[in-house]
Amino acid sequence: MRRYSELEIDTLIEDLTTAAEEAIEQAAAEAAKAAALASIERESRAIAESHHWRGKYETARKQGIKNAVITGVICLLSGFAIGAGTIAIYGGR
Repeated sequence: MRRYSELEIDTLIEDLTTAAEEAIEQAAAEAAKAAALASIERESRAIAESHHWRGKYETARKQGIKNAVITGVICLLSGFAIGAGTIAIYGGR
């Protein structure tokens, strides 16, 4: 069995410490990268959902305007019909 000198042991400990520190830094960088990617993915989904609901809102708004115009035209024509009928029945007196 070989005996190691104190210098060899200290050198080995330094090398192992350096390797461990580099591994820890690399793992921390990978974790930060994964967290950033997850955040970007969540934001991307939120933006897509926002566009989806905005499209539904725009469609509903256009449909609501169309329905309001149709209702207005129907009311106007009904008013003319009721007015014309009243005039026809009572002879404009």
